[in-house]
Amino acid sequence: MSSTPTPALVARDAVQRLPRLALMLFCAAYVLPGLFGRDPWRGADLNAFGQMLALAEGRAPWLSPALGGVPTDAALLPHWIGALGIVVGSPWLDATVAARLPFALLLALTLAAVWYATFHLARGDAAQPLPFAFGGEADTVDYARAIADGALLAVIATLGLLQLGHETTPELAQLAAVASLQWALAAAPHRARGARLGVMLALPALAGSGAPAMALAMGLGALAVTWRDRDVAARSLAPWLAGAMLLAALVAWPVHSWAWRLAPQAIDPRQLGKLWLWFLWPAWALAGWTLWRWRGHLGHRHLAVPLVSVAVALGSSIGMGGSDRALMLGLPGIAVLAAFALPTLRRSAAAAIDWFSVFFFSACGLAIWVIYLSLQTGLPAKPAANVARLAPGFESPFSVPELLFGALGTLAWLWLVRWRTSRHRAALWKSLVLPAGGVALCWLLLMTLWLPLLDYARSYRPLIDRVARALPPGACVAAPEASPSLVAALEFHARRRVDASIGAAHGPCDWMVLVSRGTSKPLPPQGWQEVAAERRPTERNELTLVYRRIAVR
Repeated sequence: MSSTPTPALVARDAVQRLPRLALMLFCAAYVLPGLFGRDPWRGADLNAFGQMLALAEGRAPWLSPALGGVPTDAALLPHWIGALGIVVGSPWLDATVAARLPFALLLALTLAAVWYATFHLARGDAAQPLPFAFGGEADTVDYARAIADGALLAVIATLGLLQLGHETTPELAQLAAVASLQWALAAAPHRARGARLGVMLALPALAGSGAPAMALAMGLGALAVTWRDRDVAARSLAPWLAGAMLLAALVAWPVHSWAWRLAPQAIDPRQLGKLWLWFLWPAWALAGWTLWRWRGHLGHRHLAVPLVSVAVALGSSIGMGGSDRALMLGLPGIAVLAAFALPTLRRSAAAAIDWFSVFFFSACGLAIWVIYLSLQTGLPAKPAANVARLAPGFESPFSVPELLFGALGTLAWLWLVRWRTSRHRAALWKSLVLPAGGVALCWLLLMTLWLPLLDYARSYRPLIDRVARALPPGACVAAPEASPSLVAALEFHARRRVDASIGAAHGPCDWMVLVSRGTSKPLPPQGWQEVAAERRPTERNELTLVYRRIAVR
């Protein structure tokens, strides 16, 4: 281990705590918007929800999730979580809300685990700032609390988590497991029993959520860090880590998690760099500064522990062809590293972060408001005309609660900007208040003022509502070439029984849905008659065709 002096020099007035009410409001403004009142969006969100709904309604066995009667390779644990939410919430809660609630709790668990992991790591001797010659340096616990506040704000400020963190997908369960593992490693010298229970739960949960290879890789990294640790309590975690790795490997088989997802071809380094730059912004910049300023301390646990998840996530993202969902699992470690940049951040850098955040997020918020007002009032006219061109047929409803929440969020942002720019604030976490507040503001505005428009553009409901008019109630629908999202939409929005098997066209269903891509309409298959042809409002090159069987069986 290096004996290089710590680069942090922190006065007592710099470790004032972020008021707990303000911290809770930050978390609530980030976690709650999008939880209510929206449809599952096409893609991974709708795919996972469709499988959860099939489990909850008994249309698929709990040991074999399926869509349209076709088994999928989905990991069981996350889908069980969502399905149990639907079962418990029925009939009081809408199925979409009931499925999202457990995943919102997983996001909250991630935020809490990052805070407590950073708090424990910052209490270590190697992470403490230099003492002053005549006193006045920061108290150990106050310093750790301020660094932990910064880490939590760094998670909220990270752009890549904004959408993926609000979906009902297995990756959110994986993220919570990684954050819990990081907490267990960080807390080992202070909470030995809790740390042992944490690793025994986190690694099997990560494996059971569809990432067994990453669970074993993180377990190996954690073992390496633990064996090198000078703390006896931390080293005592090693056999528990080994047992957790074995349990994770055993859990993966019965829950269908062993599947290699490596990309067949190498990704373009420029594309990978662009992904990392925007997905991890602004945490990557602060984390890089931490690694530079604390370069003589890389072997100490306050840096080595978060580097485990960061290294595995970056390597997995490369191996999976630039997967943003694999990269997301590095966010707990990136946030911790970013927080340790705060005691060493120069005033000019902090000012640059502040002013960039003020201009960028104020511009984003203003753009959202202008387009919303254009849709509601027709002034200015050009934004509404652009929306009509990109989303034909959309009619913007007016909602008083959405307008009220959007206005309150905007006023809170203006107050936050005034507070941050009115006079110098000494608190360590000050540089991340505006980035985190700006991200929370934009997400709140999108999930209130723009929610009807986003639902119209990203949900399958507008298409399925038109398709369902051509399908008799209770009809059996063959969908042999349909995407998983379309199958899930037919089962959820249209409430029709779907057969998505390859030979569904030759099965007992008298109705069939096919998707044609391109400008020309294909001829009906032999024995079928076309009864409807519909397009998604925001998709011009995709036509959904509905057929009725006419051949005599």
